[in-house]
Order: sequence, then C-alpha cells, then structure tokens
Amino acid sequence: MPKNLLSRIRPLLKPLVVFALVFALVFGHASDAMAASRAGGGRIGGGSFRAPAPSRTYSQPSRPYVAPGGGGYYPGGGYYPGGGFGFPFLVPIFGIGGFGSLFTLLLFVSIAGFLVRAFRGATQNNDELGYSSPSVSIARLQVGLLAQGRELQADLNRLAETADTGSSAGLARVLQETTLSLSRHPEYWVYGGTDNAQTRLELAEAQFNRLALSERGKFSAETLSNVNNQLRQATIPQSLPAGDGGQALMEAPGEYIVVTLLVAAQGNLSLPKIQSSQDLRQALSQVGSVSSDRLLALEVLWTPQVEGETLSAEDVVAEYPDLRLV
Repeated sequence: MPKNLLSRIRPLLKPLVVFALVFALVFGHASDAMAASRAGGGRIGGGSFRAPAPSRTYSQPSRPYVAPGGGGYYPGGGYYPGGGFGFPFLVPIFGIGGFGSLFTLLLFVSIAGFLVRAFRGATQNNDELGYSSPSVSIARLQVGLLAQGRELQADLNRLAETADTGSSAGLARVLQETTLSLSRHPEYWVYGGTDNAQTRLELAEAQFNRLALSERGKFSAETLSNVNNQLRQATIPQSLPAGDGGQALMEAPGEYIVVTLLVAAQGNLSLPKIQSSQDLRQALSQVGSVSSDRLLALEVLWTPQVEGETLSAEDVVAEYPDLRLV
C-alpha cells in the first residue's frame, strides 16, 4: 500500500518543485523591484511647539469692608453681620424675643452667599493663574499630480534653496507659495487626500513628528532639504540617458509626483474630505490661509525630487493608499 501511494505521488513531485521555484523567483524579484522603486524626495520644514506666553490681566481680589461695629460689606453682595472679618457664622443664632428665627434665616443666607462667592473666586483664580493648554490642529494634505507637471517640481526645488525656514513668517510664505503653485495647475491633479486631528499643545509635537517620520520614510533618500535654515543637498548620479529617451520617460503618462503638506496650527483647521477637484481646491485654500501667528510647524514633502526618477501608479497605490481620484 505505501509503495502504491508513493508511485502515485512521485509524478506530481517534479511539477510541484518547479512551481515552487518559479513562485520564489517571481515574488523575490517583485519585492526587489518594489524596494527599488522608491524615489528620493525633497523636504522643506521647521517650526516650534513652545507654548505662547499667556495673556491675562490681574485683578485685585475683592475684600470686604469692615465696619467699625464688626459687620462686613462685600461689594455687590450686601451687608453681613458678624465679626470683623465678615464671617457670617459669628452672628448670634438666637435673638431676643421673636427675632431668633429671623437671625437664623439670615445666618443660613449669609453662609450660602459666602460659599458661592468663595467658589467663584477660586474658579477665577484658577483661570488667571492656571495655564490652559490651547487646542492644536494637525492636518495632512496630499496631492498626486501627473509627471508632466515638472514645473511644480522645479518650483519646489527653487523654494527649498531660497526659503527662510527659521521663522514663522518664512514658513507661512513657504506654505502660501506651495499651495499657490498647486492651485495653479489643476490640469495635473489626479489624486488627493486629507487628514485632520485635534490635540492639546503638550501632545502636538510628538503626534506631528510621528506623522512626519511616516511620510519621510516613503522616500529612498532626502535628496534636497531645507529644515530650520539648514540646507542639505545630496549628490545624485544621473540615472537617465540624455536626449529624447530620457525626456519621453519623464513625461510618461503612468508616472506621478506626490506632494504632502503637514501643518500644525493653533485653533481649528478642519479640511474637507477629498471627493472631487472642488474639495481639493477648498482644502488648498484653507491650508494656504493659515497665518504666521497660528502656524506652529510645517513640513512640505515631495517625491520624486530629482528629475528622471519615477513614481508609478503602483508606487502611489502602495505608499499612499488613502489618496482618492479627483
């Protein structure tokens, strides 16, 4: 019986081995191709998450006026009989004749008023002396463009080489110039995507950095960067042949450029979900209008940065799965 079973299985072993080898070779080369398909990227960024100095006015706390007779007068609160410090529980509980119930009523009214005012004063002092953490919006806006829009790539390269990324005003200018360049070329828009999050100031920097590291990790290398006025440019060997062949490859319809904007701003920055070109235009307008006094941090990332590198439709789907057609 075992011999018969082995004789039946033996003819199937060779096809199974051949199939396993072909499977390993095909998927091994596919994984290498996917790893090698990552393009280099450019980066412009900077900012600070330091809390602004709280703007508050100090008001002298109200003190009771102590009358010579021992009563206390609180501004806006009326007269409270009692000791020199205005504590109402020093009032005699029982009066002479029929005044006991009246004094008892005044006692309870005085205690209630005193406790209410003490609670309000404690709340106001907490607001004045406590530093309430402001709300921070962290937004991500991504645009996928046809590779024919190489002029946008050139604009970002020039901006990276000249931008002032060491000040809020300079970062606001980078943000405005980037959104303006994207808005000028709707004919190249193919994909779009947005993401929003609200957090407190003390948590915003860590969340922003995690998002930035995730996006930067999609590059094979940062071939051009200007972060906090530190300009770095890598030496990239020419990978494409000059002439018509290289030009045709750069303008191939199946290639794309992806630009990512990461913005941390004080207050609310709610971007629309991208379902059409109008949504993308609205999102670009909202991001570009963030003023320098609200802007805390900015990252502008784009890939490919070097002319001649490619980003195929498969690359876009693999690295940017949240993008939607516009």
